[in-house]
Amino acid sequence: MSDQATFRAGLLDPAVAAPTGLLDGNAQEAGKRYDVYRNNVTVSLTEAMTSAFPLVAQLIGEKNFPRLARSFVRSHPPASPLMMHYGVEFPDFIKRFEPLAHIGYLPDAARLDLAMRRSYHAADTPPFDPAGFQTLSPNDLLDARLTLAPSSVILRSDWPLFDIWAYNQNSGAGKPRSASQEVLITRQAFDPAPHLLPSGAGLWLERLAAGAPFGIAHDAAVAAVPDFDLGASLGLALATGAFAVLNHKDLI
Repeated sequence: MSDQATFRAGLLDPAVAAPTGLLDGNAQEAGKRYDVYRNNVTVSLTEAMTSAFPLVAQLIGEKNFPRLARSFVRSHPPASPLMMHYGVEFPDFIKRFEPLAHIGYLPDAARLDLAMRRSYHAADTPPFDPAGFQTLSPNDLLDARLTLAPSSVILRSDWPLFDIWAYNQNSGAGKPRSASQEVLITRQAFDPAPHLLPSGAGLWLERLAAGAPFGIAHDAAVAAVPDFDLGASLGLALATGAFAVLNHKDLI
């Protein structure tokens, strides 16, 4: 193992001894300094996780979250200096974390935190121009394709994920229902926000995001949810700035 590899190996594992032969600027043994440094690394990453996953931290409590975060950072050191991307493995880590297995919705809460961060850091786009909906005939609209804004993220959960988020933002909100929910995260100004989607709208938006024409995306949603409400789904997507461009050969 190289000197650098040995140095890195102990940074996130307190059971690993400080590298032998490590010296400070005065040529003195620096084992104690290394211990301080690696403690600071763990503390910094734990604090970064607390900032990055506020909903998960709320759900399990401020005393419990640092323990969970420390377990994660010690097994998942950053792969990039861009900390905005750190923690993508956290939902799967939680899913395999036996002490929290009884909180089934916790991995999806982590996915929501990740989606909010992804939306926040996404590229800006000009405001969506809905004029094309009035220009195209109903038949042409079926062949049109809608590009989602980079800041739009869709989550489909087996849990009442939006209600869980809302309840933890506002103690006056109703208690979460025991039903699956679909959530759309958009960023109309500076801060992203989650929105509860009508049933089937998550699948509809996913098909549009994958490049399916408007009509095929609609048919897929109706096949999965026979009472899919296109009007409500389209209205919510337009009102929250979910789209970037409406594409059709007849539109300039």
